[in-house]
Amino acid sequence: MKENQGSRRAIGRMVAQAPTAPPQPPLAQPGGRDRFRSYLGKVGSGEHTSSGLSREEAADALELMLNGEASPAQIGAFLIAHRIRRPEPQELTGMLDVYRRQGPQLRSSSRALCFGIPFDGRSRTAPLYPLTALVLASAGIPVVLQGGRRMPVKYGVTAMELFTALGLQLSGRSLTWVQEGLDRWNLALVHQPDHFPAAEVLIPIREDIGKRPPLASLELLWTPHRGDHLLVSGFVHPPTETRAWLALQLAGETEVLTIKGLEGSTDLPISRACVTGRPTSSGDGRLILHPRDHGCYGDDPRWHDLDTWASQALAALGGQGPLATALIWNAGTYLWQAGHCDSQAAGLERCRELLQTGATLGHLHTMGQNHR
Repeated sequence: MKENQGSRRAIGRMVAQAPTAPPQPPLAQPGGRDRFRSYLGKVGSGEHTSSGLSREEAADALELMLNGEASPAQIGAFLIAHRIRRPEPQELTGMLDVYRRQGPQLRSSSRALCFGIPFDGRSRTAPLYPLTALVLASAGIPVVLQGGRRMPVKYGVTAMELFTALGLQLSGRSLTWVQEGLDRWNLALVHQPDHFPAAEVLIPIREDIGKRPPLASLELLWTPHRGDHLLVSGFVHPPTETRAWLALQLAGETEVLTIKGLEGSTDLPISRACVTGRPTSSGDGRLILHPRDHGCYGDDPRWHDLDTWASQALAALGGQGPLATALIWNAGTYLWQAGHCDSQAAGLERCRELLQTGATLGHLHTMGQNHR
């Protein structure tokens, strides 16, 4: 018995004196591709088992796509699965967080009007937003737009092409130059290939999948402008509008105007009543605008080609031609919504004055002389 007790005491001393195991490093975070695989599993598991991503997960997923850690196969699968399931508001907000962090930033000395327009352009109706932007700029309102080169799924005419047709050479400019133009001329066009090349890496995959992914919804909600502004975003279907409201609310956008515009743009139609929303804490701010009530009713101008549009656009900036009525309806309404006129009727009258006096054409001419 004594021998056994001594053996146990000896073993105890040996255990006590044995060197302790070195501390283990914390478990490494999964690599980017593994993390992305988990996000893909959440959004692509089917109608009954798929789940939404958190705001932080959606932001991480988009960052993994932009920085190349996710493979092209993973990205394509994610974009299709996300399209089928439909993005949730917090997912769009998370993606918007990434665009705000990584994308270009502009500021203005006074309250700006920022337009979220479809990056894949227009193909059926004549775009009015470049002309609207020029009217607003000539009235002293800073205007910020963004876009890219022709891209899927529509491959429609782009903002850059339209402004070039008006004599403004905006491509290939530095962001500093764009900021100076906003300060001096109240107009800025952020061009994705020039100012946000990270987002360009997804264009080939969007071409391959052949469908408009949720990134297209994100592009309607994002503005590079920082500071006080009214964000105008186009939509087509009511669920898209509601989702945009919730996503922008989570993102802290307090001044939002949604427009059921032509081809999902911010261009107000003149052939029908236009559904708009100005959400607040007390409601959706729903307002139906009737062009017939203001003598602006007619057919929405059709798109033909760039040369035809340029000729008609210059005439409209002088208050003439087939685009003039639609331009007055649009620019006048936005002068009112921007708070520069007390009523829609006053906004329409102010627009007519800017066109008829040559103020907007003069503004375009002066900008063109300084853009060469």
